[in-house]
Amino acid sequence: MRLRAALVLIALAPSLFAAGPALDPATAKVDPATGVQWFDVRALGLEGQGWADTKAPFDRLPAKAEKTARPPVWGLSRHSTGLCVRFVTDATTVHARWTVTSKNLAMPHMPATGVSGLDLYVKTAPGKWQWVANGRPTAETNTVALASGMAAGEKEFVLYLPLYNGVSSVEIGIPKGGTLKKADARPADKQKPLVFYGTSITQGGCASRPGMVHTAILGRKLDRAVINLGFSGSGTLDPDIAELLGELDASVFVLDCLPNLNPAQVAERTEPFVKALRKAKPTTPILLVEDRTYTNAPALPALAKRNAASRAALKKAFDALVAAGDKNLYYLAGDKLLGDDGEGTVDGSHPTDLGFMRQADAFADALVPILAKRK
Repeated sequence: MRLRAALVLIALAPSLFAAGPALDPATAKVDPATGVQWFDVRALGLEGQGWADTKAPFDRLPAKAEKTARPPVWGLSRHSTGLCVRFVTDATTVHARWTVTSKNLAMPHMPATGVSGLDLYVKTAPGKWQWVANGRPTAETNTVALASGMAAGEKEFVLYLPLYNGVSSVEIGIPKGGTLKKADARPADKQKPLVFYGTSITQGGCASRPGMVHTAILGRKLDRAVINLGFSGSGTLDPDIAELLGELDASVFVLDCLPNLNPAQVAERTEPFVKALRKAKPTTPILLVEDRTYTNAPALPALAKRNAASRAALKKAFDALVAAGDKNLYYLAGDKLLGDDGEGTVDGSHPTDLGFMRQADAFADALVPILAKRK
């Protein structure tokens, strides 16, 4: 079933963005039947990718990690989670064409729009992003008109890539005669990315679309690039990941791994992981995050006990690290990450869009003061 083009009428002032030179139309693939010019998004630059030396263009870890990372981590690193493309165009219609690497377009508790779809936002005012359209996948290769009927004039967009699938190619299409440009760099004080390392929740399970995972919401809210290193079931504070994180020039490292660790593992692994990261990044802020409260924990005492034990182990490690002299270590309690009404998840654990919005707000409250100290 073809995606109906979204009708968007948005008037934007030219002062809202800046952009580089237009991509050369000669580099586009032109569809002779429609006149649409198709551009590889890599010409616009990928945001959210920490390493350039990847095995495939849309991987999240460097090629060398294939030899060091546990197999589940390496496999999940081939997913395009957190990758996005910022661009400027004067086209009144924006098309997308993408090919995913897995035939499994959806999961039982997460729709194809989030697992394998695209998500388009437009900037409507300084710091204000408006959702425009979702690219709904129906096959391994998909071609859709994301939005049509937009007001004339240049507009800045961000296109988010799939959360739980890989992509082998992604293209943006605009009508012949339109221009496509790379968005201007962020201000100098906002160029270092936020780096998240975590679990299936960090990876985006179970957002309805890629722009609704909390890391993407925070990127828009804080006007920051975000590197998402969420690995479903495998955010386990592995030593090799600490070494890789140390290669990144982050504004803040966010470690959110408790959902994948039992209390004994939290106690065993937290301090060594932080100390290993500190060898490479002695002063970069690190935010330790408690696990979210299971939304059905009030009815299931064993889940509440699991939360309490894991949090106690994390807090003990945090206190020990601070006592040892770490002055740039921060802590985020987990009891309010999903709210207190039990309505923020699909299964007691993985957030819905509501849960991710609440989680983004809680993370913002923790991150804004940390970032302010870094100016």
